[in-house]
Amino acid sequence: MKGSRKKAVMVSCDVYKSDRRELMYLYVLEGEGLERVPAALMRTFGNPTFVLNVELTPDKALAKEDPKLVIEHLETQGYHLQMPPIEAL
Repeated sequence: MKGSRKKAVMVSCDVYKSDRRELMYLYVLEGEGLERVPAALMRTFGNPTFVLNVELTPDKALAKEDPKLVIEHLETQGYHLQMPPIEAL
C-alpha cells in the first residue's frame, strides 16, 4: 500500500554517567534534565556528569543496551538506567 510506510522513531536524549559506579549511565530525554528520575535512584546514582547527546532509533546499535528498550523507557518513564555489567560489580 502506497504511503503506508511507518516513520522511524527518533528520540534525542542526553546521557549522564554516575560518579559512584563505573559504567552506570542514565539516559534522559533531551532538554528534560533529570527531573523525572526518582529521588531514591538519584541518591544511589550520585552526582551525574553529562557525557553526550545521542539521537536514538530502534535500529541504531548501542554498545551495551537494546535501543528499542531505551526508547521505550524514555517514552514511558522519562529515563533509562544502564547498569554496569555483572562482572564489573
